Amino acid sequence: MKRILLVDDHNLIRKQLRQMIQKREQWEVCGEAADGLDAVYKHSVLKPHLTVMDYKMPLLDGLQASRLILQQHPSASILMITVSASPQLMEEARNAGLRGFCSKSGMDAFFEAVETILRGETYFSEQPNSVVTAPIKVLSVGR
Repeated sequence: MKRILLVDDHNLIRKQLRQMIQKREQWEVCGEAADGLDAVYKHSVLKPHLTVMDYKMPLLDGLQASRLILQQHPSASILMITVSASPQLMEEARNAGLRGFCSKSGMDAFFEAVETILRGETYFSEQPNSVVTAPIKVLSVGR
């Protein structure tokens, strides 16, 4: 069983993520946190295989909390999920040592990111799927 810690300040999001994760028999939610400070504490106590970390949260944002976790546990696997996906934030997450980054709006991307990271690889995607990224790339080339 792969143990996953869920960190998001919205209870409804944590509940939805928990329900989705519980559908996979090889995954289990070992704990939840509603802010970055609690995430640092719970990660230290629960020692999950993966921490799924929201970006915008009270007390410490997801990047600040992730940096603290990685200082204490350099081999920690952290996936940042956010509605505020941008190339800059994705690069900050990568540079901070996170194992993955994806948008909250793409659940297929979420599952792919979790599976990829639990295999020991990294996953960085600013957009939820290639259908969305193709028009954006075409438009940005034309400018």
